[in-house]
Amino acid sequence: MSVARSAPPLRPSPRRGPGLRARLTLLATGLVAAVSALLLWLGWMLVGNVVAGVPRLPAGGRVRLGDVEVPAEQLGVALRTAAREQVLVVGGVAFVAVVLAAAVLAWTVTGRVLRPLHEVTASARRLSAESLDERITLSGPRDEVAELADTFDAMLDRLQTAFDSQRRFVANASHELRTPLAVIRTELDVTLTDPDADADELRRMAAVLREAAARAERLVESLLLLARTDGAELAGRERVDLNEVAARARRGVEAEAQARSVRITCRGEPVFVLGDPALLERVAGNLLENAVRHNVDGGWVEVSTTTAGRAAMLRVSSSGPLIDPDQVDALFDPFRRAGVQRTARTGAGLGLSIVRAAVTAHGGRVTAEPLDSGGLAIAVVLPTA
Repeated sequence: MSVARSAPPLRPSPRRGPGLRARLTLLATGLVAAVSALLLWLGWMLVGNVVAGVPRLPAGGRVRLGDVEVPAEQLGVALRTAAREQVLVVGGVAFVAVVLAAAVLAWTVTGRVLRPLHEVTASARRLSAESLDERITLSGPRDEVAELADTFDAMLDRLQTAFDSQRRFVANASHELRTPLAVIRTELDVTLTDPDADADELRRMAAVLREAAARAERLVESLLLLARTDGAELAGRERVDLNEVAARARRGVEAEAQARSVRITCRGEPVFVLGDPALLERVAGNLLENAVRHNVDGGWVEVSTTTAGRAAMLRVSSSGPLIDPDQVDALFDPFRRAGVQRTARTGAGLGLSIVRAAVTAHGGRVTAEPLDSGGLAIAVVLPTA
């Protein structure tokens, strides 16, 4: 027996009071009403004071004021009272008319002024991950509303770039992980369907599976390191010598370099920076690993550390195949390798991406330039300690 689940109740939107158009209209109307009331009161006072200056007539006589006769000595008081009543009547009608006109005018003007904001709101409501290509492109005077619309469009550009980059990253990561998984499944299927498989065949299969699992493990570790580093703040900073870090990284690739007859030369002086020692070692290690793996047999690698003012630089140059200058910036994208195919077994294609993320987290920058004779030179610039 199945039980139908009711949809969760919609979260009620918080009550925010009148909108901006209504508040601006009320504010403008209130200001006009206050100023009009002040002017009416001043007019009432001024008329009373002016009429009070009428010359006093001798007592005993009577003066007709309209249809009413008043004693002569009370003429000034009667005139002041009548004038003030007239000011109140006429001024009251004018006060109501001015306030109503101000309310209508303020409501109309604020509606026209806030119309671009409604366009921004409508665009924001229409947006989703599949419609980030929409833009407001507000025309008209370059006022604050236009600046807001331009800022919103710039934010959409950044969001679209981030979403596109994320899609490419997920697609590339899926492709890279599919390769070792496909190798594992193929080896298992072939071996299990072979009734004559002996111990040697099983050992060969185990060796292939171990290599594929190690590749997948390296890829996952690189993805996790990139996720922790990209856009993150450093938890702590220590005084680190880049020259010593480069020396340790050289020892880590010495065996691989000797196997390919690649000569590594280190020169420079102690250069101290503030940062995470583990991340900085990963930066130097990735640079040297790339320099050795993407080199030519019998090639060379040069590592140098220098200072220039308040900047410390770690530079790794290496021989290798010719690289198109237009493709250099793309080498820092995930799963891009210099001079090798995507399905190559050396590395995961995340080395330079991790280098860039780690250097950015340290407040530095990384640049690369191809060498005329072939190969690449990568420079990491960090603030000195």
